[in-house]
Amino acid sequence: MRVKLFIIAAACVLAFVIAGEHFTPAVSATGPIPVDCDRACLEGLANQYLAALVAHDPKRLPLAADVKYTEQDQVMDVGDGFWGTATAIGGYKHCFSDPVAEQIGCMVTMHEGEHLLIMGMRLRVELGRITEIETTYYRQGGGGPNNIAGLDTSQPEPIWFNAIPPAQRVSRQQLIRTANMYFEGLENNDGKGNYPFADDCDRMENGMRTTNNPTLSPNAPFNAFAMSCMAQFKSGYYAIVTRIHHRRFPLVDEERGIVWAYVIFDQPGTVQTIHLTNGQDVSMKNFNRPSSIEVSEVFKIENGKIRRIEMVGSGLQYHLNSAWGGISDK
Repeated sequence: MRVKLFIIAAACVLAFVIAGEHFTPAVSATGPIPVDCDRACLEGLANQYLAALVAHDPKRLPLAADVKYTEQDQVMDVGDGFWGTATAIGGYKHCFSDPVAEQIGCMVTMHEGEHLLIMGMRLRVELGRITEIETTYYRQGGGGPNNIAGLDTSQPEPIWFNAIPPAQRVSRQQLIRTANMYFEGLENNDGKGNYPFADDCDRMENGMRTTNNPTLSPNAPFNAFAMSCMAQFKSGYYAIVTRIHHRRFPLVDEERGIVWAYVIFDQPGTVQTIHLTNGQDVSMKNFNRPSSIEVSEVFKIENGKIRRIEMVGSGLQYHLNSAWGGISDK
């Protein structure tokens, strides 16, 4: 009888071990990740990811067996790429949670050896495991205005965390529609579109404020960056971007009016002069070769109007095709 019980017990242990090859409980430093991962859970997971990243140890994370990982839209194994070169978490971290879709996106300054960079990261959780990790990076020299060092010593504006009054909240679809209007207006910008900007709209790109900033002047005597969001779009200044494709809106927070978007900006290198709506011509000869910008962009939307924009974007090869798919055309 004892022999029979021992055989049964051994069989149970063996079955558990075999099953464990296919299912390992998702355990973090504070216990298992809930099946329904709320805002606090997602934010804790983001911190856990950053700690594992600088420790160069993916085994600290509750990864799904088929987790998909990308850097700059290139699919690779978790543990490769930036996992080998990240040295410390920087001073800036701005996270956006979507408890409905169980996703979180963060814009974080990171140390890579002696250099600072900005990382945009998105995590998706399903059944207590991370199934998607998408990362983008802006390193010094990545093109366009930037202020990585200044961002590293700053904190996100409180407006980003303000909850929208329940009676004024709108659906995920409406929030996405408003965010997409931004890209519709930017693509082949002619100053004649329907631009959903609040009067106090402000935008930050790679740590640099690129609206209402008179100290930044890319095309003197015309200073687009000194203008408001609305004035910039009405000027036609962004006509240099002829196509915005692979649009995705994976993360939405109705409570705070947040949309996290991914898009690719195409700049063909043939638009070297822009004729503004005020009759002025602006030289764009610095953009004399085909290139694309991989963009991670977040919008704060209230009452159907965009109040804040934060973006991480880096120049990459022309007509970059996202490994995550998306809407290729309007």
